[in-house]
Amino acid sequence: MKRLPKALIAAVAIGSVALVAGCSDEGEPVSFDGPSARSVPRQVGASSSAADKAAAEAAAKTRMPTGPKASFTIQNTLGDGTKIGVTTLVGKKSGFTGKVWVWAPKQYFDPAYANSGFPVLIALPGGKGYPNNYWMGTDLKLERNIAKWSKDGTSLPFVVVMPVLNPDAKHYYDGSDIPDQPKMGTWMTEDVPDFVKANFRTFKSRDGWAFMGSSSGGFVGLKSVLKRPDQFKAVIASGPDIVPDSPLWAGHEKEKQANNPEKLAKALTARPRTRNDEIYVAFQIGTKESGLGRLKKFMATYGKGPIKTRLQVIQDGEHNAKSYVRGMGEGSIKWISDQMQAPIRVE
Repeated sequence: MKRLPKALIAAVAIGSVALVAGCSDEGEPVSFDGPSARSVPRQVGASSSAADKAAAEAAAKTRMPTGPKASFTIQNTLGDGTKIGVTTLVGKKSGFTGKVWVWAPKQYFDPAYANSGFPVLIALPGGKGYPNNYWMGTDLKLERNIAKWSKDGTSLPFVVVMPVLNPDAKHYYDGSDIPDQPKMGTWMTEDVPDFVKANFRTFKSRDGWAFMGSSSGGFVGLKSVLKRPDQFKAVIASGPDIVPDSPLWAGHEKEKQANNPEKLAKALTARPRTRNDEIYVAFQIGTKESGLGRLKKFMATYGKGPIKTRLQVIQDGEHNAKSYVRGMGEGSIKWISDQMQAPIRVE
């Protein structure tokens, strides 16, 4: 699997640390509690107001925070005043404990959206993705761009969730439950979503859940959506490999193939088709990196039936996060946004 060069990983990490150090309110408690929801009429009919109808629709589609509530501290502050918070998640299902960073857009705190869930984007880094997830730094401008794009109408106002990718910096775990290793597949697809549901207004259906990731994180996002199409609808996979390659799979070929995107895609396309199986895979790759051929081959082989694919070729793009954010703005974020549930405004 292609990994970010060590020098680039270090540069990204140093940039993020520098920005964190300059954040005057870093370490202070922060709450992501939203405004109070308006009451929903018991019955809504043709004569009901538009606001009542919208409130009823939002209530039907939204899962209010279930608790228990996590304690967050400020990691970074954006120019619009929104905060990137961080907490430590004890994974009840995986048994793994790790950090998770979160960001909610300004719309999340708007009383007009108090009844509504918000779409969730689980953002995964390249490299080892431990002990930090580099998307939590403001230098890559992921959150700032999502805020801008959501105002422009080219992106939904996602809640961005940034868990650590691996349990240590020694190995890659392919976002999978490798036998006799920390259960990073369960962590990523069960513990992290459960944590989000406990703390944020989300949508009940998979229409409100997506991944994005670069390099090794792109592989994990791709594999997770293919493995759990019942739970996740879309992924932006940037510069990914498409087969598992952790050395920790040695001696566990059956389990390895059960986490192989090619095998998962083949199985998904062979199943009786339903709309609930349709997934949307947005590949991204730069013209200055290798791997375009394997992505085109994957799309030609498996981009049919329930697997919808799109390819964003980033002119002069390299195998790095900044190029991939640019690619998102050039089309990928709009494409997945068009497939997902938007927040419901109630006025």
